Amino acid sequence: MPLQKKCILVMVFVLAAILCACAEIPDRKESSLEKETQKRKEDAKQWEKGYNLPVDDKEREEAEEDCIRMAEAVSDVYTLSDGFSDETIQMMQEKAGETGEAVHSTLLYSNMENYEKMDGFLEECIKGNSGFAVVYEIQSDGGIGRRKYTFDGNDMYVLSARAAWREDNHPRVEYISYTKIKDWSYTDKGWFCYEMCVPEPPEVTEIVDGSCLLRIKPMTEEQKELSEKCVRDIGYKGNNLLCSDWDAEHMEKLDYNGLYEYLYNMKYQETFLPADDQDGIPQDEFESLLMEYLPVTAEQIREYAAFDKESRRYTWERLGCGNYDPNFFGTSLPEVTDIKENEDGTVTLTVDAVCDMVICDDRLITHELTVRFAEDGSFRYLGNRILGDGIREIPEYWYRVGGQIKGLDIYRILTLDIYSAMMKACTCMKGYY
Repeated sequence: MPLQKKCILVMVFVLAAILCACAEIPDRKESSLEKETQKRKEDAKQWEKGYNLPVDDKEREEAEEDCIRMAEAVSDVYTLSDGFSDETIQMMQEKAGETGEAVHSTLLYSNMENYEKMDGFLEECIKGNSGFAVVYEIQSDGGIGRRKYTFDGNDMYVLSARAAWREDNHPRVEYISYTKIKDWSYTDKGWFCYEMCVPEPPEVTEIVDGSCLLRIKPMTEEQKELSEKCVRDIGYKGNNLLCSDWDAEHMEKLDYNGLYEYLYNMKYQETFLPADDQDGIPQDEFESLLMEYLPVTAEQIREYAAFDKESRRYTWERLGCGNYDPNFFGTSLPEVTDIKENEDGTVTLTVDAVCDMVICDDRLITHELTVRFAEDGSFRYLGNRILGDGIREIPEYWYRVGGQIKGLDIYRILTLDIYSAMMKACTCMKGYY
């Protein structure tokens, strides 16, 4: 073939290839545009939902660097600790607070280090001023949580991150999430209460609890001490010492069979675990412990509690679906907010029930608990009184033995198992978003 013809054929092939390529460009542009449009629609839909929001690259990098930096600041305490304990968490929090950042921990009644930063931020938010604040959390396993709250003058968002320790005692960031806060408030007591956007049915089958409570303003040392000593181990679940009206003249309403294990735990600082072959609690053990903490006689205890005269033992049953109606009130944490010394030598503690599940209330009920302290530091409960309309917020109480309450209807019986499952799912899913 002559060279001229070969050149012509090559040019034809080259032009054809160029034309084909040009013909494909509009299709590629159209395909790329469709994908971009679809992504925008999906992002807009996710922003409406308010959770699993896209994280800006700069914010992600900042969160990761901050988590690692805070972990490194407390690494000496973590690596040198002999077993992980509440004391270790407290030491890590204090060490982290030396950085000048706002830091709290998962310990009950924990005061936030450098709380002024978060307090100032929330006060400005109340005024409608935009801004942001970062809070670190020393978690129960030693992990470092970081939450950056951002307010744009109208809506609030939280960017959450967590750094965990690897086996070589070096930190690594496990997750980062960005979520819109559906509703929030800052109470006079200094609690930041908010509800995050979370998946809802029918998108999910479990109940996801997006409620959160964060103490900003600190408790006094006396309030913390008496909260830990007098009410923490009793609580509102499985007994009715703090959620019923009673005094020395009206002791019949207390659930002595349910209360025993909580007084045992408080006295000995260990969980009450009877032997598998133990049928009830011996009379002397039961009565002596109850009389140590309550103004009640042995005769009254035998009258009011479930007691077997033949075996001389008090009935005890583990807390379960047969004798406990699961409710959010039961998860509340009692905290002492005021202390009054009376002329007769007794002390009246004003106590608030702080509920961080679903209800998200730092004062679900308020009650006055009267106690008398001895010179050796021991004390006795003398009475409890629910203030205001708080009694309406308290679910009807199931007594431990027999599981009976007044006004229990068939609907509540039939729905108990369902509600129990809901509570369990809500507890398990809380804090995941």
